[in-house]
Amino acid sequence: MRNDDREMVYWGGNTVPVQDESQGMTGRTRTGVGPGFARAVARLFRVSMVLPLLMLPAIRLYADNPVPVVFTQSASSVAVFDFIEVSAKVAAPVVQNPFTDASISGDFEQTGSAERVAVEGFCDSADGSVYRIRFMPSIGGTYTFHITFKAGAVTQTYSGTFTAQDEHRRGPLRIDPAYPWHFIWEGTGEHYFFNGTTAYWLMGWRNERTIQYSIDRLARLKVNRMRVALAGRTYLYYGEPVMSEEKWTVFLTPWPSQAPEDVYHPGFDYARFNVPYWQKFDRMLRYARERGVVISVVLDMGDGRVHTVAGSEDEHRYIRYAVARLAGFSNITWDLGDDLDGFRDEKWTHETGMMIVQLDPYHHLATSHPAKTMAHQDRASSWFGFTSYQEWSRKQHDVMLESRKLQEQAGRIIPQTNEEYGYEDHYPGWAAAGSESADVLRRTAWDIYMAGGYQTAGESTRRGTNIWPDTGGGWMNGRGDDTQTMFLGYGHIVDFFTSFEWWKTNPHDELVDNGNYCLADPGNLYAVYLPHFAKVTVRLAPGTYRAEWFNPNSGEKIPLEEDVKGPSWTSPDPPDDNNWRSADDWALLLRKE
Repeated sequence: MRNDDREMVYWGGNTVPVQDESQGMTGRTRTGVGPGFARAVARLFRVSMVLPLLMLPAIRLYADNPVPVVFTQSASSVAVFDFIEVSAKVAAPVVQNPFTDASISGDFEQTGSAERVAVEGFCDSADGSVYRIRFMPSIGGTYTFHITFKAGAVTQTYSGTFTAQDEHRRGPLRIDPAYPWHFIWEGTGEHYFFNGTTAYWLMGWRNERTIQYSIDRLARLKVNRMRVALAGRTYLYYGEPVMSEEKWTVFLTPWPSQAPEDVYHPGFDYARFNVPYWQKFDRMLRYARERGVVISVVLDMGDGRVHTVAGSEDEHRYIRYAVARLAGFSNITWDLGDDLDGFRDEKWTHETGMMIVQLDPYHHLATSHPAKTMAHQDRASSWFGFTSYQEWSRKQHDVMLESRKLQEQAGRIIPQTNEEYGYEDHYPGWAAAGSESADVLRRTAWDIYMAGGYQTAGESTRRGTNIWPDTGGGWMNGRGDDTQTMFLGYGHIVDFFTSFEWWKTNPHDELVDNGNYCLADPGNLYAVYLPHFAKVTVRLAPGTYRAEWFNPNSGEKIPLEEDVKGPSWTSPDPPDDNNWRSADDWALLLRKE
């Protein structure tokens, strides 16, 4: 991509040149105005700074001598599903609160298209000196745009063009219109095998290298989704070896705070935003995007003791700012809140979900995450992109099959996910011994996937944060080390399912016996999971099939030597060489020749 750095300075209706100090002369001149005029205007500006400020309300720009606004376009060419950014820099901000008293907005239109996309921008400086607007093109071609900056009684406009190049980026996640239980990437049409984890307080790391290390490590382990809180703090540490100290904190501060480390009385100024925190969130999203990781932007955490008032202007301002700032990133989905039913009701959920979809010009998928199992799911509503359960039982296969039935009854098919069914080595008081081990959670993930659903799991925190050996944090903040191996088993699940067209299959447990599970595209493909070491009999459509064993513990594959034929076939014992018989669960894949 080629930077253009085009700048336009507007002053009292006149366009003046930008001074290029490195050349010692006036830079690119946009009109016929000469350098003498620019210097005269600059002197006038310096002289007229003091008394008018004392005489006019703070919200009002100088009517007689308006402050110049410099518009800068980030590039003349961007990739499709990246974003172009137009900045407005105000030489001497004169509004009392730039987050409420000024605005930047625009519309973007592809040449030859009748569709015009309206986009809102945001203030990117505490003093109101910088405003930005971002637009993410979804189709290649030439675009024109018109930007309007307003502050008090003054309005300035800027127009420009850019081209979008198709570089085969994946783009946002969408529901597959042909197979709506599943996801696809808008840009490539590839299917997305949802394999998520939680890292709620990822943004609590002071050192951004730790954030990047955590994203890199998880991506290598084939985790492609992270649930990350944008706001939310907790007074709990859940019995885990983590502490809020200099390196990391659970006290997220998207707003300026009088007492950032006070969980009960942080003194948030909800009328303003903590810009450095949001800029840090931007950098995290960009880093994750380039590594193929989707970030679920969790708007608030139920365990917090401080929330904006439901439905208030403060809350709406927060949501508008989040959408204006973050929606240009292709790798996000929206989550209205973790344990949402603990601090918001169903009416709020529906209204806020609809509001986000209306605000977001790209209509990223959105969901909510209640604490109760299947309650509070706005299944039939157009804003609701997929379920996000919290259900901790070890009967997940049945839970997800029931979830599919409920979704069908709602008259609208969307993907089904359980995004909180356990955290490795985390044992609430009601949890059975061993129920949260890495092996049990891995098996539970198989149960979910074999019901046609998707899942998000949390890694152990046992390696500690701000507590020796201080190399972990897991589900709380995303960090781990090489001793943590749970996600290796999840990576084998990814390998198994992505080796065939899993999105074309549906649950068909009736085709197998002995309590085994089956996903099938009958007559073409049968994927069978055996939770316990045993044979399985599969009812097949007529034809000849090739079969192979898959070891969920190691990821190894071994083909069967003989072809398989219907209408009924009983598997041999799983292989016993290479110590495979020690594996207690197995998978089989049968493909039609």
